[in-house]
Amino acid sequence: MTFQELKELSVKLPVSERLALVNLIVQSLQAELVPVSLPGVPNENPVQLSVSQAIDQMRGLLKTEQPAPTDADVKTMLEERRIEKFS
Repeated sequence: MTFQELKELSVKLPVSERLALVNLIVQSLQAELVPVSLPGVPNENPVQLSVSQAIDQMRGLLKTEQPAPTDADVKTMLEERRIEKFS
């Protein structure tokens, strides 16, 4: 069965069955293991992390020492971007 056929069939399912299908897909994704090379770990032995663990690590990479911008800062950045974009 192709992806297109699966899409066409899935929209014809009752809501409860579509929700069950989505739940099954999410569970299967959570069960997947993602090989990740971590600092200090040789590349030939990558650490196996679950998807949720990998996401948690990625969130940690996004953290900074700086405070989050204020609403006024964001408004200014957006205004500057619009001026840049449309100039």
